[in-house]
Amino acid sequence: MKSSSLTYPLSAVRALALYAQGLTTPNGSELPPTMESIYSQVERLGGVQIDTLHVVQRSHYLVLWSRLGSYNPVDFNRLIYDSAHRRLFEGWQHAATIIPLADYRYQMPAQRRRRELPGKVSAHWLSEPGNAELIKMVRQRITSEGALRASDFEYDGPRRGSWWDWKPAKNALEHLYAWGELAISDRLNFQRVYDLTQRVLPAWVDRTEPTPEQRDRYWVELAVRALGVCSPAQVADYTYLPSGRALSQVKTLLAEGTILSIQVSVADGMEQNMIIHRQNLPLLEQATAGVIQARRTTFLSPFDSLFWARGRDQLLWGFRNMLEAYKPEPIRIWGYFCLPILYKDRLIGRLDPRLDRNNKRLTLKSLYLDEGYELSDELVHSVATAMADFMAFHGANELLIEKSQPVEFGDGLLSTF
Repeated sequence: MKSSSLTYPLSAVRALALYAQGLTTPNGSELPPTMESIYSQVERLGGVQIDTLHVVQRSHYLVLWSRLGSYNPVDFNRLIYDSAHRRLFEGWQHAATIIPLADYRYQMPAQRRRRELPGKVSAHWLSEPGNAELIKMVRQRITSEGALRASDFEYDGPRRGSWWDWKPAKNALEHLYAWGELAISDRLNFQRVYDLTQRVLPAWVDRTEPTPEQRDRYWVELAVRALGVCSPAQVADYTYLPSGRALSQVKTLLAEGTILSIQVSVADGMEQNMIIHRQNLPLLEQATAGVIQARRTTFLSPFDSLFWARGRDQLLWGFRNMLEAYKPEPIRIWGYFCLPILYKDRLIGRLDPRLDRNNKRLTLKSLYLDEGYELSDELVHSVATAMADFMAFHGANELLIEKSQPVEFGDGLLSTF
């Protein structure tokens, strides 16, 4: 079977897309989060993107909160950095990502490529006088001294003017990390701590290197399963693959029947061709029958994997996820770090939060309900329930709202606290 002749309703496709991402559980129905449930969520997604922005909890912690509700981030950290519990690691997938160690071997073809065929920028740096010797020195120090940060290497050169203009030792560390010689053993104040890979990886980790084609197939299948439904071009967005290689694998998997082509009824009576993994087709049938329903209200990081497939937010939800942190303030439309609001199966608006950690105060610089959505008591109650848990997760006991559109949205939310 290579395709389905049915045209599936948009409501069912939305429900499956959210179910595949772990975003359909009703609020309050979650089991108390454990290290196992945290790991299962990361495994389900294939990875959780890391980012440095810190106006509330960092993005990778938010992604899990959106799905699990309040949990202890220390448990997540243990899975990544505690040798006694390590089942996750920092690597490259969609971007800098926390990935199950069971998938470590699929990093190895890219590590080999970066060692043997460095890109233009890397090749230029490596050719500069002294950098080859610097890499040897950094490698030797970590071998003899143990795990080190970039700050453990002295630097007396000119002051750096941009975040990517690293001091030389940082560049050496990142090259060794990209080649697979070093791994991230810990983070201290969010600074990477580097150690020899063989000292970081548990003995059980499979280090049998797949071929590049096996690696591509693995990530493409994972992406299609994790997305639920997507267009063929969006597969590359979810993986750390060039579009040509991703599409080549999609074509092969379609021919085999591992991936299926379906038609989806979208806006204005139009039909859109999309793809689905064969394993997810029964789930789509359940969503069509109403067995699987999206019933969760939560807030999503702008780096959430739900948005990795570019344009799918607009196609399925009529919503455009935007990160405006790197725009000058006068030209921002929504705010610095806006979190989309998921209400059941729709993305209905966004909020721009700031956490005052010293005073345990959460401020919404802005709160928006998109046009076309009615402000009902049920909607306000659902958002308030999610907000109460969001505040608990951040240790906040006070909520302020500086701007609300409409005003009644903010007023209704505040009245519940």
